[in-house]
Amino acid sequence: MNNLGQHSNMKNEVIAGGNWNNSSNAGVGNVNLNNNRTNSNNNVGVRDFISMPETSRDDTGNIGVCCPAKSEIKNTNNLLSNLVENQIKSKRIGNLFEKAFSVENLYQAFLDARKGKRKKRATLNFEKNLGTELLDLYSELHDGDYKTKPYKQFKVYEPKERVINAPHFRDLVVQHAIYRVIYPIFDKSFADTSYACRKGGGTHKASAYTQKEMRKHDGELYYVKLDIRKFFYNIDREILRKLFEKKIKDKKFIEIMMQFANMDTSKGIPIGNLLSQLYALIYMNPVDHYAKRELKVKSYVRYVDDIVAIGVTLDIAKNIKNKIEKFIQDKLNLEYSHWMISKIKKGINFVGYRTWKSVKFVRKHSMYKFKKAIKKSRIESIVSLIGHAKGTASTSYFRSLLAEHEILNQIPKRSLACLNM
Repeated sequence: MNNLGQHSNMKNEVIAGGNWNNSSNAGVGNVNLNNNRTNSNNNVGVRDFISMPETSRDDTGNIGVCCPAKSEIKNTNNLLSNLVENQIKSKRIGNLFEKAFSVENLYQAFLDARKGKRKKRATLNFEKNLGTELLDLYSELHDGDYKTKPYKQFKVYEPKERVINAPHFRDLVVQHAIYRVIYPIFDKSFADTSYACRKGGGTHKASAYTQKEMRKHDGELYYVKLDIRKFFYNIDREILRKLFEKKIKDKKFIEIMMQFANMDTSKGIPIGNLLSQLYALIYMNPVDHYAKRELKVKSYVRYVDDIVAIGVTLDIAKNIKNKIEKFIQDKLNLEYSHWMISKIKKGINFVGYRTWKSVKFVRKHSMYKFKKAIKKSRIESIVSLIGHAKGTASTSYFRSLLAEHEILNQIPKRSLACLNM
């Protein structure tokens, strides 16, 4: 067996070893890193020796747990229970570096990173030397030498012009390794009606919730819709770091997290990173809790930086608009780009849909894009827009356009089913 590498100079000692010909398993845990048709595998085994946490010692040197006497508890007027409750509420999680950047988690992160990208050259090159690539990443991370590679930049023009920063594939693997560890931690604190970039979320769920809440209220009541100015470009990275630190007490791990927030500008985080989506959720989470807990907004929904509060009087709508504006300025160093207060009966333009109580349409721009995609026979765009229009009254328009062109045989059956064709 050829040892791929050993690292024992850490507080939590990790020994990694493996073999290349699948003649035997390696170590206590083994991961099949490259299972091709010839069964020429890169198996890496990992044994993780976790050091015990520090505990209390008495004067004799015996190790134990310090507990107050019953008499002390009685005299505190439930002080102990309050302290325990506060500790649970404010508990920060540590030792995430070792969990995120173990060989096993880096391998699983690779599997996540290659989804939908298996035919790309960068993915193939990484997978060709998978064992070496993963252990190089492991060494750089644990030795403190890891640095992200320069982004590949390009522009997109839909729905508006933006600069996209595409990470190097090995950096995408590290992002997935971080994501796998921190998503469950932060997701527990997110408001239920924050729908962007979350498991079980999406624009369809956000739109359905919006219409459901509209139906609960009289059409003469108001809604307030708020939009943050250049949100990703204006995120304050020091505020973002502090939000990380409220949940995580692993400084070394946070430093790696912040590498994926860095830009050449004084503010902002890169659009195009996997982690930027989660960082945006974390950054705006205080707004959700402020709106729901302090302002007592019952019908509230957010998608990235678009916020809607539904079913309030005109005075309350103005108060919500002003209070949230002050909150995002004082706490998050952000400001509005647009805001709107209008009656529910006039409909809400949100997450790509024009929504009323009884009916919903896609935006006119989506209808224009669909017509253009049909003329140019862009099947992928057609399928995507059909999926977006599912469940809306715009499907009849889509059906009529498709019927005029001889491309129905190129459209997948599942997409035609969305249009009842």
